[in-house]
Amino acid sequence: MTSASSFSIHSTLIHETPSAAKRRVVFLHGLFGRGKNFTRIANALLPEAESLLVDLPNHGQSEWTADLSYEELADLIAGHIRETSGEHLPIDLVGHSMGGKVAMTLALRHPELVRRLVVIDISPTNAISGRGQFEHLLGSLATINLATLEKRTDAAAQLKPLIPDDGVRGFLLQNLRRGDEGFAWEPNLHLLRAKLPTIMSFPEVGDANYTGPVLWVGGSESHYISDSDEPTMRSLFPKTIRMTVRGAGHWVHAEKPEEVIAALRGFLLSE
Repeated sequence: MTSASSFSIHSTLIHETPSAAKRRVVFLHGLFGRGKNFTRIANALLPEAESLLVDLPNHGQSEWTADLSYEELADLIAGHIRETSGEHLPIDLVGHSMGGKVAMTLALRHPELVRRLVVIDISPTNAISGRGQFEHLLGSLATINLATLEKRTDAAAQLKPLIPDDGVRGFLLQNLRRGDEGFAWEPNLHLLRAKLPTIMSFPEVGDANYTGPVLWVGGSESHYISDSDEPTMRSLFPKTIRMTVRGAGHWVHAEKPEEVIAALRGFLLSE
């Protein structure tokens, strides 16, 4: 297991200068994402709360791990929160999809760090419906020969037949970066592809539970939360409020940002 003290996690702090925020919100993105995907949401929580937008390990500018488990990811993020949030502890924690599973695992393993928890469009169960989609996306990215790539538009053209949706393709291509030695993927695609069964599952947590307030947000058009997940969710997080955003799919905060902002302001900023 990687030591949190020696592991490099990249994060961006969204705050006013000087900051008068009494609270800090930590955001954890989903698979293929990066912390800055939550910039619009974070700006809307100012000035009452400042936000820390985290690149999960194996994503963005954060370091890669040798293996992958939700327990290790949660412990690494917990270490980063302790190192960076000092006077703002405990923090409020928001996680989407894979980041939601990291957030839930962190709250169960380090409850003293989390004042309130928001889980966006994911359950603490094994996800079945989305696995084929992510296998397809990871496989599609692996078809691009980075060694022969001359410009980003070439990658977009190669992906278009495999991923025809412009929004999804653009979201994935944000992870392609050009350096001195050519193009490279920022996420650890090999590990993420190999560990997709782990990513789509949820770890065994024994009799642990988190007794703080939890907002569980789902999209009405998404299949990542079902009514059958609710008993498990409430056994682990007994103070759960469930909310469904009408007309939203899996990327709820990107598709319906105003609804998510209103929900977060009401849940996190209330006394």
